[in-house]
Amino acid sequence: MKKLFLLRALAPVMAASAQSDPADPGPKLSFDHEVHDFDTIPQGGDGRCEFVLTNVGEEPLIIANFQSSCGCLVPYYDKEPVLPGKSTILRARYDTNRIGPFRKSLTLTTNAVDRPVVVLGIKGVVLPKVEKAAPQAVEAPIR
Repeated sequence: MKKLFLLRALAPVMAASAQSDPADPGPKLSFDHEVHDFDTIPQGGDGRCEFVLTNVGEEPLIIANFQSSCGCLVPYYDKEPVLPGKSTILRARYDTNRIGPFRKSLTLTTNAVDRPVVVLGIKGVVLPKVEKAAPQAVEAPIR
C-alpha cells in the first residue's frame, strides 16, 4: 500500500522530468489561445475559428497531423513548415446546424520538442433559428 501511495505521489514529478529540457534547440510551440469559446451562436451561423501557432524554438516546426474529434468539426492548416519566430493559423469550422451545447477537440501532432501533441478545443451553444412570423394580412373595412 505504501508503495502504491509513493508511486502515485511521484508520478507527476517523473512525468515532468520526462518532458524535454527547456534548453533543447528544436521547435517549440506557443498559442494565442487553446480553447475557442463561441459562447452562443445561431443555428446555421458562422462556425469558423482560428488558433495562431507560433514557433518559438530554434528549428522549423513541422505539422504532421491536425485532426478533429468528430466529423462535425473540420480542421484546416498550411502544410509548409513554420520557421523559427514565424506563425501560422490553424483553422477549423464547426457545423452549426446541430442545436445545443457542444465541446469538441482538435489534436495537433508536430515535431515540437516541448509539446509534440497538443489538444485544442472549441465550445459553445448553438441556438435554434428564430423564425420571423409572416405579417398578418389586414382586411380593409367594407364601405
